[in-house]
Amino acid sequence: MESVNQSRKPDLVKAILKTMRLKQWAKNVVIFAALVFDRQLTNTTSLLHTLAGFVIFCLISSLVYFINDIVDIEADRNHPDKKHRPIASGVLPIPLAYLIIALLFVCSFTAAYLLSKPFAVIGLAYLLLNLAYSFWLKHIPLLDILVIAAGFVLRIAAGVMLIQVERFSPWLYVVTTLLALYLGFGKRRAELALLAGGAYSHRKVLDGYTIPLLDQLITIVSSTTIVAYSLYTFSAPNLPANHTMMLTIPFALYGIFRYLYLIQVKNYGGAPEDMLFQDRPLQLAILLWVIAIFLIFYIY
Repeated sequence: MESVNQSRKPDLVKAILKTMRLKQWAKNVVIFAALVFDRQLTNTTSLLHTLAGFVIFCLISSLVYFINDIVDIEADRNHPDKKHRPIASGVLPIPLAYLIIALLFVCSFTAAYLLSKPFAVIGLAYLLLNLAYSFWLKHIPLLDILVIAAGFVLRIAAGVMLIQVERFSPWLYVVTTLLALYLGFGKRRAELALLAGGAYSHRKVLDGYTIPLLDQLITIVSSTTIVAYSLYTFSAPNLPANHTMMLTIPFALYGIFRYLYLIQVKNYGGAPEDMLFQDRPLQLAILLWVIAIFLIFYIY
């Protein structure tokens, strides 16, 4: 009996980590936007505050994922991929999931409050927005994607609250919002393509979308994202006067085009974070963009 209990412990730990969605923590990297684009990456205090805020926001995100999996348990059981999630499959008991939710809430918001009260307020707003999404807003076409975009804006705002901002450009809020919409519409398109005629039974909001509509929305948002980012590269107040920031536009263009290729030709996109960790050309474009940003802001 003791050996059986010992064998179950690793399974539970694995199930908990899987439900926390560690891969999706990559979305919280946008918290560093204020630090990087306000040229404070070399400021030790600002860097440590932002790192702490990143960890806290990751815990808040995992708290949201636990709640989502409990709310969506029946729909997930009918989904070809999501039925294997620990809560939907029964590997992670619901009472234990509730206990973890309570622990994540207490730990994350206590730490957030101690780090920065405005940061804690934004974290709470993010949690409440996601609760509204889980119970109501995710069933409303278009509004569901707008809420996801709002979550990214809140992440940027959280990063701003952690440092003494000097010249952070509001253009970055616009670009982030548009990019989040682009990824969100791409994800919905991939879900429609994957689930075909049974889409509505897996996610009710998909009944309000069609692939032609999503293709039009993706075209509009991707084009607007390119324009907004291009305007940022030569109009933001804290950029080099010689407009070298415009040299990063090709990398941004390739990243946007590559994602479009993956969702429309390769039929990927159901989980953008998976593409981020698996697609080498996309990874290379992001890496080159990051290197270019670092060179322009901190070397030249």
